[in-house]
Amino acid sequence: MIRCYITDRKQMGGIEPLIDRVARHLEAGVDYLQVREKDLSGRELLALARRITDLPNPKGTRVLINSRVDIALAAGAHGVHLPADSPPVSELRRIVPEGFVIGVSCHTLSELEAAQREGADFAVYGPIHAPRSKTIHGAPLGVEALALACRRVRLPVLALGGITAESIPSLREAGAAGFAAISLFQAQEVE
Repeated sequence: MIRCYITDRKQMGGIEPLIDRVARHLEAGVDYLQVREKDLSGRELLALARRITDLPNPKGTRVLINSRVDIALAAGAHGVHLPADSPPVSELRRIVPEGFVIGVSCHTLSELEAAQREGADFAVYGPIHAPRSKTIHGAPLGVEALALACRRVRLPVLALGGITAESIPSLREAGAAGFAAISLFQAQEVE
């Protein structure tokens, strides 16, 4: 299954503990690392992104910057992860290099279908369960909604929200290509 570690430096206790955890997961080989530090200024985010892209990456983890194509390009990241209401992926493809990864967050089937139609590389869909790292508005979608979503699109769908090691088999059974998480990766000791 595709594994996407989403960062949260506040949950980790600051940038230095985050960098340490990121380095461990790069060594272990997560598939995607999404740098999601929304409250940093552009300069601060670029500095963090450069520190992360400069880390050893022996397994070829693809580093994505949340929402900021400009920062992703400037830092030499592998791609970007966008909210569902971002400019169309097809438009962004005109200005990014070949092979630049574009993921999209989706919360409805119509958003998933739009992400697929516009050429996203994958979609993060959720919340499937109540997230441990942040509050949400409304009820979690549930595994049944995930299964329906996975049947409706060919696009790889990564489950998000309240993911635990125990819930991963049910995500696989529902047809998810993988999962994205904050707490699971930040609380987990890397083997």
